[in-house]
Amino acid sequence: MKIAVYCSAKDRIPEEYLALGDVLGKWIAEAGHTLVYGGATGGLMTRVSNAAKVVGGEVVGVIPQRIIQAKRMADNCDTLYEVANMSERKQKMRELADCFVCLPGSYGTMDEMMDVVASGTVDEHRKPCFVLNYQGFYEGLKLQAEHMRKLTFLPQEEQYAPQFVDTIEELIDKLKGIKFKK
Repeated sequence: MKIAVYCSAKDRIPEEYLALGDVLGKWIAEAGHTLVYGGATGGLMTRVSNAAKVVGGEVVGVIPQRIIQAKRMADNCDTLYEVANMSERKQKMRELADCFVCLPGSYGTMDEMMDVVASGTVDEHRKPCFVLNYQGFYEGLKLQAEHMRKLTFLPQEEQYAPQFVDTIEELIDKLKGIKFKK
């Protein structure tokens, strides 16, 4: 299974958040899956990709030209797709992945997550999306969704929605439970 991971590229975040990348990357590789990520250096991106690589996992990066120009291209990818911009990165990662995982991050992570959710909502894909709400990181987003549902901007029963989990262990259990048609 190819697992796209969206996450922070910031180095100056608490170590406990960075450690989430270590756990997830190692599990992806040891379980025989492929990591698909943004192909850049920094923060959780480095940690999840290095953790997968160190135990022999396959790492696929998708990196926009702007990040290459900033000299932030990772050197640990087995396959690296260079794309023109962030929009192409999101599209390519959606195409490559069988499922999506959102770890804590900033605007870029949120943008990638919402792209997956919006495209799933209009039935462009049916690939599961898991959001790690570690220590309530995405609690505000969950409240916003409830608010939109209350005002009927979202249906009571969504056809496609992200699945929130609170711990890395719960996330891994959800990933283990995914069944795909071959």
